[in-house]
Amino acid sequence: MAFGPGRSVAAFLLFLNFCMYMVVLGLAGWAMNKAIDYSQANIVNQTGAVTTLTRFPVGNAATPFFLLFILGAGVLGLASILAGAIHVSLWRSESLAAAISSALIAWLFTLLAFGFACKEIQLRGGYRNRRLKALEAFSIILAGMQLLYILSLHSGMLARMGPRIKEPGYGGMAQGVEQKGGPTTGSTI
Repeated sequence: MAFGPGRSVAAFLLFLNFCMYMVVLGLAGWAMNKAIDYSQANIVNQTGAVTTLTRFPVGNAATPFFLLFILGAGVLGLASILAGAIHVSLWRSESLAAAISSALIAWLFTLLAFGFACKEIQLRGGYRNRRLKALEAFSIILAGMQLLYILSLHSGMLARMGPRIKEPGYGGMAQGVEQKGGPTTGSTI
């Protein structure tokens, strides 16, 4: 069966978001690993002192918050992509609710990371290398791409070729088969 226009756009944006979320998770994982290694080296060098992740080796004061939120947004985005892939393959109204709600939650979490990325760019302090700048750029672009994906799901829902509310033979009795005994109105003990 060929994809309709709304379905093909949603599938393309789904694939694009998957690639972008994987890149975001890779870059954020690298930055978090570097920060954990840096804090572990400080704990080993300063025996007896308790050190927390307040100073990152890359970035500025907004970096720890940005990394935590972008890692969460990446994981929620991948969960959203899983629900979206199921919806695009089925293209029914029953799977539409799960796809839209998970995409909306992932987009809102990505917007939080987007805000911290903007704050990190505004502060301009610290050492922001190419990878961290790329992570900031990807989070900003991903916030817009996730919004486009949500809009494509909504437009596919409203389009003529969108998910059908009821299809013959789906979720009920087969056509032409009568039920024996009729409906029951009460229970017997």
